[in-house]
Amino acid sequence: MLDRHTQTLLRPVLNVAALVLVRAGVSADVLTWLGFVLGLTAAAAIALHAWMAALLLLLASRLLDGLDGAVARLTQPTDAGGFLDIALDFLFYAMIPLAFAVANPTANALPAAVLLGSFIGTGSSFLAFAALAEKRGFADTALPGKSFYFLGGLTEATETIAVFASMCMWPVHFAVLAYSFATLCSITTVMRVVWGYQRLR
Repeated sequence: MLDRHTQTLLRPVLNVAALVLVRAGVSADVLTWLGFVLGLTAAAAIALHAWMAALLLLLASRLLDGLDGAVARLTQPTDAGGFLDIALDFLFYAMIPLAFAVANPTANALPAAVLLGSFIGTGSSFLAFAALAEKRGFADTALPGKSFYFLGGLTEATETIAVFASMCMWPVHFAVLAYSFATLCSITTVMRVVWGYQRLR
């Protein structure tokens, strides 16, 4: 819901940083991998109850996730890079709730499982429509320049990162945050399925 506004706000800063990185010879794929490694490190920090370290690593990971796209657009975007970006993003999104379950299995295992289940709905509806949108030649007017057609909803990347950050800042409230966000993800899945089915008809 907020991705378009967030990207509009951050794009000038990301473009300047990306230009510096391009001149230094840093590729988009390197940034994608580095962002993923930082994300995994954030998950490890969560599992070890290092909440503030996890928060900083998580935010740094997502900053690099934004930079890799900016670098790609300044150089030569590739299908391989787009695939790598989205695949590692989804792995990152799965690792954070799992890490909270590891941190406190008794309190967090069930809400983490519910949240991960809701992610299956948002992820599958997103990717299924993206594949068919490419086949049909649909143009993404909301977020142009992406490797995939970005089907929106209540829970996009911005909201997900905000919730993950909140979980790191208030880990004792993980269950409430997880169940609440899982509900919004479920609503997003229903919206995407209904809208996507109607659009493809």
